[in-house]
Amino acid sequence: MLVRRLVHGMGYRFRLHGQNLPGRPDLIFPGRQKVIFVHGCFWHSHGRCGIAHVPKSNLAYSLPKLERTKRRDAANLKTLRVLGWQVLTIWECQLGNQVALERRLKRFLDK
Repeated sequence: MLVRRLVHGMGYRFRLHGQNLPGRPDLIFPGRQKVIFVHGCFWHSHGRCGIAHVPKSNLAYSLPKLERTKRRDAANLKTLRVLGWQVLTIWECQLGNQVALERRLKRFLDK
């Protein structure tokens, strides 16, 4: 919701959860051929932060699930790029610094 509010407040208009696009991106800008994913660090295995830890229990279920999610994300990203879409992934851990996030969103949407 934070990313939606920021983008809308910056004057950009978007569609939500593209049913017909791989990975169902969170925000879609059809006229710009751009999409934004907002990923949770744990569930999408963001390797650069402390939120994406290895679970301590039920490893037989959790590890394969997290690995499938990583593979699916990579395949969706590749397919979107082949289809001509530009993709930006915002990670949960990046939501804390609103100034940097807004700057990153503007740079992505304006180019």
